[in-house]
Amino acid sequence: MTQKNVNRVLLVAAENDALYGAKVGGMADVIRDLPPALAQCGVTADVAMPNYGFLAAYYHAKHFANISLDFAGSKHTVKVFCMPRPSHKSNISAMSSMSDADLQPQQLQTNPPMVYLFDHPLFNHNGQVYCNGAHDRPFAEDATKFALFSLSVATCLVDNILPRYDVLHLHDWHAAMVAMLRKCVDYFDSLNSMVCIYTIHNLALQGVRPFSGDYSSFQAWFPQYASQLKPVANQSIYDPRYSNCINPMRMGIVLSDKVHLVSPTYAQEVLLPSDHQKGFFGGEGLEADLALKAEHQQLIGIINGCMYDDSPHAVTAAENTVLDLLTLAENAVLSWQAKVEHVSVLDSIALSRISQLKLANSLAEKAAQTPFLLTSVGRLTEQKVLLLLQPYDSPNGQSDITVLEALLQAFKQLQPNGVLLLLGSGDDQIAKDLQTVAARFDNLVFMHGYDELLSERLYQQGDLFLMPSSFEPCGISQMLAMRAGQPCLVHAVGGLKDTIEDNVSGWAFTGASLPEQSEALVERFRQVLALYGTPTWRKVAKNAAKQRFTWDSVAKDYIEKLYRL
Repeated sequence: MTQKNVNRVLLVAAENDALYGAKVGGMADVIRDLPPALAQCGVTADVAMPNYGFLAAYYHAKHFANISLDFAGSKHTVKVFCMPRPSHKSNISAMSSMSDADLQPQQLQTNPPMVYLFDHPLFNHNGQVYCNGAHDRPFAEDATKFALFSLSVATCLVDNILPRYDVLHLHDWHAAMVAMLRKCVDYFDSLNSMVCIYTIHNLALQGVRPFSGDYSSFQAWFPQYASQLKPVANQSIYDPRYSNCINPMRMGIVLSDKVHLVSPTYAQEVLLPSDHQKGFFGGEGLEADLALKAEHQQLIGIINGCMYDDSPHAVTAAENTVLDLLTLAENAVLSWQAKVEHVSVLDSIALSRISQLKLANSLAEKAAQTPFLLTSVGRLTEQKVLLLLQPYDSPNGQSDITVLEALLQAFKQLQPNGVLLLLGSGDDQIAKDLQTVAARFDNLVFMHGYDELLSERLYQQGDLFLMPSSFEPCGISQMLAMRAGQPCLVHAVGGLKDTIEDNVSGWAFTGASLPEQSEALVERFRQVLALYGTPTWRKVAKNAAKQRFTWDSVAKDYIEKLYRL
């Protein structure tokens, strides 16, 4: 099958930062930025995603269709809403200029980019994109939710409720079961007329569930299909490590026409087996399937893009004072407290540290001193902070500290007035580990949550951005920091290696094992801090600000390397 012309693409995803409340990770940035970039190339990209119980109402989206589905042994009705992609998150009246005639499939075929919102009670977890599954039943609720979502999207396409597309572009395991239905179930054969692309944003999360024996299992979701799957299912839907489980991530890899990794280096790393004991994160059990795709030239690494504003006002965006930043941080923590019944220990520690820093900053301003701001923004996951929480054997024989504590000690020595401002939420145990460190070190402010404006200011006002990810498929935080002129210290893996050149546009460390990586991080941190204020530092910071990873060039690569077979 050769795709000569690409006119319209359907992006199927769980997240979309073009809409309020629909962002968790980097996937949301891609789904936000890719449609306008493709539009510049003459390709219209619509988005299909769950409604999560609130998006349609917030944006006054139009009720477009009801679809009746057999799911989990009973009839279900899924409502479909649609709206033009808003030019900005705050645009809540996008439907005002559209009539019912505009919403006919033949009209939608020529309309500007649309967002289709699929609504069902299973998709609503108190307005959250994902729900925290129990440790003994990981992904259970989310897997059921996305199984129904995938069935809904596939049914709308087969029944011509949605427009016709040249390319079906699925994102991460949440959308992978669309590829399974397309290849394994007779009813969905017509979907094979479209090119099917599968993008992996995070290979570590695969949505693995039992084939049977649980209400959140393949047989429970699809009893009408479970015994009638095509033979290709035997080599595509089961987890290679657990024969009694299905693996949505594997479905997407094996059953798509091409697999896209979000950086060239990561596309090479995933071909090797992971060795977590040595701190290497590769194919996570799916390296054989990925290697087969690579052998057939169906595995493509394309770095994600970043949005840039090169107008004059963007250059002066970091003119806010440290006191302004601390006040903003204080207000963000207070706003989180307003949403809970009991005072959070983490928030209390953060507020105390911020108050201390505001007082110290007032004194420093009188002495014309500016504190060094070390910043970090990201999800609290093992991927992001594994290295920071590793035990560290310091040269002075102190062996009961973590890498993070070693960094803070070095920081205090080399920048006595410096402070690490760490913003992030996620894993509760990681938060507790960071709480212990935050209570002991007065040069750490750990803000347990997320605030968009605060994160932007941290990128703008920080002196050095810390990103020691154990693996990083692409990464957006380093691009946002560099865009604002803040150089980064990163682990040279995946997209971090592809976007930062050591000693040129930032600094990097490596290591063949967890102890080596830990030692290299602390040593490199010391070396980098020693450069602060020198011509070398200023040159690296200037080079960082010059880097451009634009969506314009990325969109062209998508069309030529992914969408055309």
